[in-house]
Amino acid sequence: MKDRIALVTGASRGIGAAIAGRLAQEGALVGLVARSGDALNDVASAIQDDGGRAVPVVVDVTDRAASADAVGAFLDTHGRVDILVNNAGGNVRKRAADIDAELWDRLIALGLTAPFAWSQLCGAGMRERGWGRIVNIGSVAGMTALPTGAAYAAAKAGLAQLTKNLAREWGPEGVTVNCVAPWYVPTPLTEGILAKPGFQDAVLACTPSGRLGTPEEIGAAVAWLCGDEAGWINGALLPMDGGFTAASFYP
Repeated sequence: MKDRIALVTGASRGIGAAIAGRLAQEGALVGLVARSGDALNDVASAIQDDGGRAVPVVVDVTDRAASADAVGAFLDTHGRVDILVNNAGGNVRKRAADIDAELWDRLIALGLTAPFAWSQLCGAGMRERGWGRIVNIGSVAGMTALPTGAAYAAAKAGLAQLTKNLAREWGPEGVTVNCVAPWYVPTPLTEGILAKPGFQDAVLACTPSGRLGTPEEIGAAVAWLCGDEAGWINGALLPMDGGFTAASFYP
């Protein structure tokens, strides 16, 4: 990927940082997108120390006007975007009856509307050039019903269908759009719930592979989908869940 230019949203930590690191390791120049400039600088420094190329792009991905400005400035500097990874997201684990309108709107904006807006912003140039890769980071929560998190699940289910529609529309123009859907991976976003007594044991009990995933495994799969070898994979939903959705049981 030495000649590729990528943008990864939610790249300040966890899965996003691992994806960015893997793309940079493969040779891509990676724009690291998130709201926290300090955290992005730390990720960029780590990538650069490892011989990669990375630059921070500080913006709230749910702010459409600011996102358009940020992508425009990135294009002015770097010329194009070949790869977009829509990774930014978040969850608040509440029962559906306790989710108010503000929380619903915020999670849908982050998990579904922002990926659509960023795909529009970056996809235009990909389609003009006849080559592009978009990978959306979904969740098994968008594939099967978990006990809480209806807004998050709805956003991820919508993201899976958005992936298919964009693949169908933009595939003839050389752009592939795929979705990776992880199960539990230890990150700053999941460490709290995984630390609850008995919770991780319950997760592992319904995961046939018997372990959690790693951010690096997600990064490796995303990098492969962004490469030339995966050029005939389009509109796919790839669960990365140790077999959880195949077993379809949650205690």
